[in-house]
Amino acid sequence: MTALPFDILLGIYLGVLTGIIPALVSGVLGFLFKYVTDVSIPGLGVVVLALAIAGINGGLLALNDPTIRSSENAVPILTAIIVVLMLALYAHAQGDKLGAAAPKRLSIKSIRDRTLNTDVIELVGGRNQVRLTVLGDVSDIEGYPPLPADLRREIGDGEWTFPADLPIAELETRFADRLQSEFDLADVTVDLDEAARARVAAAPPMGSTSRRVPEGKRAVSLAALVPSGIARGESVRIVTPETTVTGTVIAARSGPTTTSTAGGTPTTDDDTLAADGGEEPVPLPAAATTTGGAGRITVAVNRSEATTLLSATDPQIVVRSRGTRREFELVSLLRRSGVRFKKVTVASGGPLDGHTIGEVGVRDSYNILILAAKHEKWQVAPRGDQPLSAGDQLYVIGTNESLSRFAEAAT
Repeated sequence: MTALPFDILLGIYLGVLTGIIPALVSGVLGFLFKYVTDVSIPGLGVVVLALAIAGINGGLLALNDPTIRSSENAVPILTAIIVVLMLALYAHAQGDKLGAAAPKRLSIKSIRDRTLNTDVIELVGGRNQVRLTVLGDVSDIEGYPPLPADLRREIGDGEWTFPADLPIAELETRFADRLQSEFDLADVTVDLDEAARARVAAAPPMGSTSRRVPEGKRAVSLAALVPSGIARGESVRIVTPETTVTGTVIAARSGPTTTSTAGGTPTTDDDTLAADGGEEPVPLPAAATTTGGAGRITVAVNRSEATTLLSATDPQIVVRSRGTRREFELVSLLRRSGVRFKKVTVASGGPLDGHTIGEVGVRDSYNILILAAKHEKWQVAPRGDQPLSAGDQLYVIGTNESLSRFAEAAT
């Protein structure tokens, strides 16, 4: 009786020792068959395969251990066989389950779409949001001047909240855009981890007025009574005793403080300031619109008219009507009918790469229309013979469902 427990323990030991490789092979084959063919290996096949491999392992083990060769007791052998089969069947079941759960399609986009940890998500007003924290000091970007200390401190101490249901890549883009728009930074890079900690590198604001002056125009800054609500890009009429000049607003400031500005603040205390297109002025802070009242306004006018404005006294600013933008009305009508716009980039090796629009049949297969395609150069309303390759950019319209299916196939 004392030998039976020992024989069972010996059989378990031999079964574990010889069953590791059969279990590993069974698990891997079970995963591959389920993942590739969506078919499970029959249990009888697993048993035969496991016994064959275990027999080879057991034979090699018997050659090295004389006690196994000389043993006439069948209990250890039977116990070892049972253990080997149990390990092989369990490993096959787990591999089969993993093959069924594994995604059939992996892409760089799906790997990139990391999400935040749940412990950093806050529930505010029935919505999940996340508060981003700037980790360490804000770094400088090579090739740009260093960031001022007060601006670096303001970015690091700021409170930045965003919707928590966005992937990390989208949060990085939105955070960078928000920093660039609020502080008029020349460039921003953001690296965000799963704990909502952001490493930020930024470049200070650069001169932007000269970049907004069209070719052949001249920027002129005037002290005048500035209407409220003026923003960059408005068309205004400047009335002087001598003439009337029409120009485009580049920057404006009104009121007793400089907090209400549109596109920047003129940088001198003189009544007039002129700058040729292409010259770099002093950096200008960004803002929204004017509040109205006495202030300064910078407009882009023709070179001949700029000389007249430089000598003008007490000019009057009249805002011109821009009318209704028909393209905005069209977009609004399309959105009300359930049609959306989307920008898609063709991925390498996808169903669009190396084919023409007609060959893919985007209208019949995906129920979308391609408005424009960039293949070496932009082509509006491309025809069916338009070739597509990896890296091409497409502007497509369709319903949310069709756009999602097309974007998934293309990328």
